Amino acid sequence: QLQASGGGLVQAGGSLRLSCAGSGRSFSSYSLGWFRQAPGKEREFVAAITWSLSSTNYADSVKGRFTISRDNAKNTVYLQMNSLKPEDTAVYHCAARNGLFATTSSAYDYWGQGTQVTVSS
Repeated sequence: QLQASGGGLVQAGGSLRLSCAGSGRSFSSYSLGWFRQAPGKEREFVAAITWSLSSTNYADSVKGRFTISRDNAKNTVYLQMNSLKPEDTAVYHCAARNGLFATTSSAYDYWGQGTQVTVSS
């Protein structure tokens, strides 16, 4: 089970840090990812990190502004979001995959319930 938290309302240019804590199993050998879904839009890839911390991948729309990290000892993945824009407004979901990270949501085995991020202009 994955539990996302840290969302909220922030002004454009602000920052938020999302957390996603795993329970019921260790996700230390899983790749972890963040996806987001805005109203009326399909779920889209945001960022992912391999279990070994050696590789990360970002959507072009967030590259240079968002940073994904993980703490295997805490079974937690984070998404630091800086320079937020109104178009970042969405429900953010974390996901886990037993294998190398992927950018397609169907490749992930476990999902968190999502946390709302709203960026005002």
